[in-house]
Amino acid sequence: MQLEDRGGASVRRRLAAAACVLLAAGAPGAASGQSATPAAATGEAAVKWRFEGSGLLYGEQSRANVVEPVARITRLFSSGQALSAQFTLDAITGASPTGAMPSGTVQTTTSASGQTSTTAANAVPTHPFHDLRGALDLQWVRPIGSLVTITAGGHASREKDYQSLGSHGTLSVDLLHRLTTVTLGGAVYHDGVFPVGGTPVGLADSTVAKHFGTQAKDVTTALAGVSQVLSRRWMLGVTASRTRETGYLTEPYKIVSVLDPTTGLPTGQLTENRPSNRMRNDVLTSSVFHFDSDVFYLSHRYYWDDWRIHSNTLDIKVRHDISQDMWIQPHVRGYEQSSAQFFVFGLTHGPPASLPTYASADDRLGPLRSVTLGATYGFRVPGQPGEFTIRGEYMYQWVSGQPAGPSLQQNNGENENGGTAGGTGGGSVSGTSIGSLLAGYTVQF
Repeated sequence: MQLEDRGGASVRRRLAAAACVLLAAGAPGAASGQSATPAAATGEAAVKWRFEGSGLLYGEQSRANVVEPVARITRLFSSGQALSAQFTLDAITGASPTGAMPSGTVQTTTSASGQTSTTAANAVPTHPFHDLRGALDLQWVRPIGSLVTITAGGHASREKDYQSLGSHGTLSVDLLHRLTTVTLGGAVYHDGVFPVGGTPVGLADSTVAKHFGTQAKDVTTALAGVSQVLSRRWMLGVTASRTRETGYLTEPYKIVSVLDPTTGLPTGQLTENRPSNRMRNDVLTSSVFHFDSDVFYLSHRYYWDDWRIHSNTLDIKVRHDISQDMWIQPHVRGYEQSSAQFFVFGLTHGPPASLPTYASADDRLGPLRSVTLGATYGFRVPGQPGEFTIRGEYMYQWVSGQPAGPSLQQNNGENENGGTAGGTGGGSVSGTSIGSLLAGYTVQF
C-alpha cells in the first residue's frame, strides 16, 4: 500500500527500499508491511506523521467479490523510531466452489455448513456466502545506532468463523560499509476456527454429528535474509523462511464427491479431511537494477512443503518515470504448483473401510497455474501534498489435468491414500478470470 517517495531519492536509497520490500515478502507476518523509515533517517525534511490509505476491488468470474479499505497511520519520531497502526476491513460476497465434481445432470449439494444449493448440469458446484473481516496491525520500528534496526508488531483479526492473534519481529544489521544487510525474523500466531453450524467430521456425510466449539490452529515462522549492493545500480537479495502449522488445518466448508466407479458420475459427497501438521518452506531470490530512468524488479520464489506441494513464482516489474510527478509500473507474474499428495478430483470408493485417511478436492491444493498482467500508475497533483496510485491487474487461474468428461478413469491413477488423484497431464483446463483495482494515497505531514 505504501507509495514510493520520489523527493530526490538517491539510487542507493531506492534500491534499498525495494530490497526491503522484497525481503519482507519472503515471510508474511515476520515483517508485515513495507519499511516505515522515518524522514529523520533519510535526510528529508522533518515530518511527524504519514498517512496511507487504499481501497481494493477484487472480483472472480461468477464467484467471490471483495471490497477492502485499508488505512495506516504512522508516527515518525526525530530519534528515527516509528510507530504505526493499520486498520483493514474486508467485505466478501459471492459464491465459492464446494469441491464437488460437475455432473451431466442438475445436482443438489449440501456444504459442510449445512447450506443446500442447486447447480446446473456441467457447472462447477458452488455455494453462496458472505463475510465481514476486521483486522488491526501494530508495528514499532527502532534503530539502534546507525547499523541495527529492530521491528516488532502485533496482529489481531476477526470474522464470523475465524480469529487470529499474533506477533512478529525482525532484526536487521548493516555490514561492510552498509553494502550488506542481514535480516533475521520470526512470527507466532494463535488462531481459532469455529465453523458456522459446527466442525464436521472428516470424510463423513451430513448424517454424522458435528463438533462444536473452537478448533485451535498455531503458526510459527522463522526468516533469514541477506541483501547485497553490488554496484550503484544493482542489488541482490535472498530470503529463506520456514513455517510450521499445527492444529485444525482442514477447510470445514469443502466437500469431496463420491463417484460411481463405472460412470464417474457423482453419487454422494463427503466432507474433506487434511493432516493436522504442515511444514512450509520457501526461498525468495530478488534482483533490483536501476537504469537511468527505470527500475527493473525481478524475483523468483520456490516453495515446498511436506504435503508434497512444490511451486514456482516468477515476478517482473519495471518502473518508468514519465515525469517528475508521474510514473508507471507494468507487472507480469507467472505461477505454477504441483498437487498435494492427498488432492483428488473425486473419490470412487464405496465402503467406508476403503476411504483414504486424507482427501481434499480444493483447487488451491491441486495442480494450479496462474498468469497475472497489470500495471500501477502513480502521480502527484501539482501544488498538493501526497501521491496517488492506481493499480489494475488481470489474473487467469486454472487447474491442469481436470477430467474432461464424467469418468475419472483417464486420470493419473490413485494417490497414496487410495483416492483418484489429480495430475498435470491430460483432461481439461478449468479456468477462472480474476480482476482487481486498487486506488491508494500517501501523504506526510
